[in-house]
Amino acid sequence: MTAPSTPATRQEPFTVRVFTQRFSSSPRGARLARRLVLHQLDARGVPHGSETSDTAALLVAELAANAVTHGRFPGRDFVVTAVIHGRTLRIAVSDTRGELRPPAPGDPYPSMPPLAETGRGLLLVDALADRWDVLDRVSVGKTVVAELDLRR
Repeated sequence: MTAPSTPATRQEPFTVRVFTQRFSSSPRGARLARRLVLHQLDARGVPHGSETSDTAALLVAELAANAVTHGRFPGRDFVVTAVIHGRTLRIAVSDTRGELRPPAPGDPYPSMPPLAETGRGLLLVDALADRWDVLDRVSVGKTVVAELDLRR
């Protein structure tokens, strides 16, 4: 007599898709970062114009602009990494200015004059991302990570 077999559980294919690129610490580098990440996302199944693509565009634009504006160190670039892992899109922007750290999620945000033209970028990141954090880099600097849950 043979033992009853258990039905095989169906598992979704497990794929990690990674895009990493170094960009010049300039407004042009920030624009190029946004465009290339969106192109890579489109090639990996997150179509241009979708809600996820539009949100990712805003997150990359803000984090890259912060890296260029606040994390710039002469002669050093910033790095953008976009990873699709399961049902999560993770966007990480690294720069070389570790001493200039933004407030972490949940920390009080510095008050801004009502008509200030800058200083609210991480409020956007907080509103758009499902999760975000500020991490130390292994070498030098910091990495700001924002994650989006992919809705399929």
